Amino acid sequence: TYDENVSYFEVFSSPETSLANVGHVGIQILNEMRRSQIHPSVLAFDFLMLALGVVSADKALLRSECADGWTRQIDLTVFVQEYDRWIEESCLIEEMLRFLTGDFWRIQFEKLNTSICPDREYPLRPNDCICLLSGGMDSLVGAIDLHEGGRNPLFVSQIVRGDAEHQRKYAASLGSDNLCQWSNSVRKHGNTENSTRARSIIFFAYALLASCGISFNEHGRKEIFVPENGFISLNIPLDYMRIGSLSTKTTHPVYMKLLQKIWDDLDLRVDLVLPYKFKTKGEVLSECKNQELMRSLIFGSTSCGKYQRHGLRHCGECVPCLVRRASFLKAGLVDSTENGYCIEHLKNSNSQDVAAAAMACVQVERFGIDRFVRSALSFSDPSERSEYLGVVSRGLEEIRMLLVEHEAL
Repeated sequence: TYDENVSYFEVFSSPETSLANVGHVGIQILNEMRRSQIHPSVLAFDFLMLALGVVSADKALLRSECADGWTRQIDLTVFVQEYDRWIEESCLIEEMLRFLTGDFWRIQFEKLNTSICPDREYPLRPNDCICLLSGGMDSLVGAIDLHEGGRNPLFVSQIVRGDAEHQRKYAASLGSDNLCQWSNSVRKHGNTENSTRARSIIFFAYALLASCGISFNEHGRKEIFVPENGFISLNIPLDYMRIGSLSTKTTHPVYMKLLQKIWDDLDLRVDLVLPYKFKTKGEVLSECKNQELMRSLIFGSTSCGKYQRHGLRHCGECVPCLVRRASFLKAGLVDSTENGYCIEHLKNSNSQDVAAAAMACVQVERFGIDRFVRSALSFSDPSERSEYLGVVSRGLEEIRMLLVEHEAL
């Protein structure tokens, strides 16, 4: 029997019932893993079950129906095979999700009595690491830099409309049979929540699954590269009103540290590596190890959070677009982004993001970078604080130069 006050999601298949509160998730992932010839460990498959549950709950529960219009209380039940191992991690998982989405989570694990983890084994791949490949600028440069450094990465992509073709093109430019391109296919009846603050957890679940297809290195570990510039990873709010709905934490150092701790507790022997955590986006571009290849591909990359809403065009004025445009300016590249920007001239923009960016630059100029970041770097070790402070300062300077160039500051 189904409780009408609970949202249910059938995993890996479509439900036979047409009840309004029953959806489905992960309908293609088993076939996609099979095509990629990945034989997952039970714990990696359990983490996939958790991630699918999290992104489903994130979609199903509307923030607008909460008292403050944002913060939800989410009770999530996830079925896993290694029940005893996951019970020990539940508090840490709840802490991680609280930080990632801004909601209060209660995770309840139930034991799967029958194994559903695919058991067909495949030869290990020749790749020596995993690299996230989103279709964005940083992941493209990360892929190029690994390849130029003599590494042989297996790329992992989450299929998103407008990005899938570029993901395949980027992977193909650096080898063959080197891409796991998978989808989560969350579907439910009625309205869905579009803030999707939890979306990156499924990306990391895919990376963990893909790591099951490669060998351990000489240190007995496997590496998952997360190519994201430090300015965007930190994503310090540009003004005090942007802490919740406008401040994503998809690769924030705190989130990465908590995820690494959970994986270490489970003895997965997988390391998250963030090669650009102390670099701005402009520095990532400027220091790419193969400038010719990067320049031939970079303008097809996607940065905008509203890319699909604008008919596969960049809006040109959201924070990710501002950081993108500023990085081209920093790297001395004429911005030839495919299909251009909806708003080309920032001087004419009425965007709150442009206004917030301009105000942040003015505040830093008047009162200094320490006052701007306030307590946002309280998580960092003293040895790393100056590095984080530097990347925020230089990232804002890149944006300031863009705004000056467009006479918007």
